[in-house]
Amino acid sequence: MLLKCIIVFGTALLIALAVTPLCIRLAPKIGAMDVPKDDRRMHQRAMPRLGGLAIFLGSVAATLLWLPVVEEELQPQLLPGPEILGILLGGALMFLMGLVDDIRGLPAKGKLLGQLVCASVVFSFSVRFEFITNPFTGQPTADFPIWVSYLLTVIWIVGISNTINLIDGLDGLAGGISAIATVCIAYTAYIHGSYDVCMALLAVAGGSCGFLPFNFHPARIFMGDCGSLFLGFMLASVSVMSLTKSATVIAVAIPVVVLALPIFDTAFAILRRLLNGRPIMEADKGHLHHRIMRAGMGQTRTVLTMYSISGVMGVAAILVSRDLFVEPIMLTAVAVALIAVFLADQNGKIELKARKISRREDLEAAGQQEEEPASEGPEDREGEQEG
Repeated sequence: MLLKCIIVFGTALLIALAVTPLCIRLAPKIGAMDVPKDDRRMHQRAMPRLGGLAIFLGSVAATLLWLPVVEEELQPQLLPGPEILGILLGGALMFLMGLVDDIRGLPAKGKLLGQLVCASVVFSFSVRFEFITNPFTGQPTADFPIWVSYLLTVIWIVGISNTINLIDGLDGLAGGISAIATVCIAYTAYIHGSYDVCMALLAVAGGSCGFLPFNFHPARIFMGDCGSLFLGFMLASVSVMSLTKSATVIAVAIPVVVLALPIFDTAFAILRRLLNGRPIMEADKGHLHHRIMRAGMGQTRTVLTMYSISGVMGVAAILVSRDLFVEPIMLTAVAVALIAVFLADQNGKIELKARKISRREDLEAAGQQEEEPASEGPEDREGEQEG
């Protein structure tokens, strides 16, 4: 089984690695380009934003090739189980919606409606929150009514999909954090015998890792909404599937702990805008990665810092899955301290205002000269994304 997991990851990685250069050539022909039209954009030349196609093809192909097993019996079948097929169907719809948005643009309400449909597809295949557990015994104490189950499932899937979408603000940021999160959740699934969940997540991780060499700073291609929404959707949906296989309250905490950094960044952005009387969908430069860059870190070091914090939380989640709690608390304290360092000003106060900074300040924070080509991920389109 370990060998099969490695093969799933490697297949997705190689496919994404091979397809990404083709996406770079295809993007201009279909109009999937990010053109710098205002001072908010850090890159000075049009950039392809079709990398999500490589991630999608690598992930789906590896899943369909190597995952046709019955969950408990592990007997080879022609196709994966119905839950995986439902997740792949919803993921394909999410990818297509993101692709249309990358090429033609979609209104915020249209995107939200599409995300609700995709989440509903997964729910219809019985991938859902179904019960509440006793935190002391870890056993189910009550089943959710169908409408509560639906609301919780849809809110989780739509929320995490947009969370990954919103952190896609620097070269390699969303792809790397998604890869770290998927590998950590996959490992917890593996050690608890949920091999189909593990392999589905490793397929997503492989697709993301195959794309990263072309997206890491300086990026040659962006993943676009089709990539970030697909990654968030798969992370959220497969995590829900993992929860349906375990009645323990610990299982509920794993995806929350692993995704703590992007969840916090999104929640902090909403709080910041509310306190400043601004619409929560309005873009600003107050995200954690912006603040790290303003500390003079530059794009590469900022992304690696974010990777490190995500990795710390991923290890904490793995330890929690093994019923260890002291060590995860210590690791979480380290992560919180690092985040506080970058959120606080020189006087130690957390700044809740996101000031607008000029193009030159953006470039200087990235460690680049204004006349040199610079690049940033689809967060340049954050005003649309945060809709």
